[in-house]
Amino acid sequence: MLTEKMEKALNEQINEELYSSYLYLAMAAWFESENLPGCAAWMQAQAREENGHAMKFFKFINERRGRVTLKAIKEPAKEWKSPLAAFEASLKHEQHITGCIDKLMNLAIAEKDHASAGLLQWFVNEQVEEEANVDGIVQRFKMAEKAPGALLMMDHALGERK
Repeated sequence: MLTEKMEKALNEQINEELYSSYLYLAMAAWFESENLPGCAAWMQAQAREENGHAMKFFKFINERRGRVTLKAIKEPAKEWKSPLAAFEASLKHEQHITGCIDKLMNLAIAEKDHASAGLLQWFVNEQVEEEANVDGIVQRFKMAEKAPGALLMMDHALGERK
């Protein structure tokens, strides 16, 4: 069974993951409005992935005989200055989520909750991948800043994500 502290913290992470999904949907909507369907598709795939992360926590809490409690999801931004700015915001958000996962891991260790620590190790590894992926996109957008045609190539490449 989960301790009360761990259950509360895992429920807070569900909200963080659902907000992540919501944020990426907002980014997808903005990219669509900017006629960048590849970037929009990438963000939609990211939103689905984040929703899946929320469901991993949801299932885990239930398996541990805890109680899932959902809260309101805050409203995400609607506009970004540029595609680069949107992906920089995504990177900053992923770094925030990494911090959240690190705090959860620290709590699991303090609570001697090995099952939660096992789940969270998957998320620790996932966050390394998430940050690296978005950082790579940010770096490519920075390289392409002075080449307008590169934006279209980037958009096409990002649209290939499944």
